[in-house]
Amino acid sequence: MSDTKPVITKVSPLRPIPNFIFASRWLQLPLYVGLIAAQGVYVFHFLVELLHLIEAVFGSQTALQALVTSIGYKTEVPITTLNETVIMLVVLALIDVVMISNLLIMVIVGGYETFVSRMNLEGHRDQPEWLSHVNASVLKVKLATAIIGISSIHLLKTFINADNYTDRVLIAQTVIHITFLLSALAIAYTDKIMSGIAAQKH
Repeated sequence: MSDTKPVITKVSPLRPIPNFIFASRWLQLPLYVGLIAAQGVYVFHFLVELLHLIEAVFGSQTALQALVTSIGYKTEVPITTLNETVIMLVVLALIDVVMISNLLIMVIVGGYETFVSRMNLEGHRDQPEWLSHVNASVLKVKLATAIIGISSIHLLKTFINADNYTDRVLIAQTVIHITFLLSALAIAYTDKIMSGIAAQKH
């Protein structure tokens, strides 16, 4: 048997100007660090709201009023006990925070992997499933889908609390949500066309 040696491809070093331009991608690093800090703020906000909800369950009027103020719920009769509507609005607000947090994770991890540097997570037991095939096109579709989910939660919160909003606000939020849907469909369709063209070339 003849020994087969692996072919080593030599990569020529970049010239100074291309190397400088390529290195400029690291300017995005502080942006992702800032998003991580924003993620921490959302975690803190989530815990505060959750604590208020638990305290309100046990009869804390201060926590209840903090929740009512936070969700923007208003009634002619003062709220003295935790009711189903308040609970629903608070839970939707918590879900909203979680979905925005998921969006941040997709932007931070996917954006860093796509535009800055590889994270070498292949084979790692905690590697997210979606990250194994992420690229700029996939990331755009996933972000659009996440934004639609967040918009849906906001719209649901608005309709549950519809008495505190004008018809103009309700119509505007509905139109914005439909716009998000159409935009996501357009992005997905464009990505499908581009993927088909790329497949035909190969």
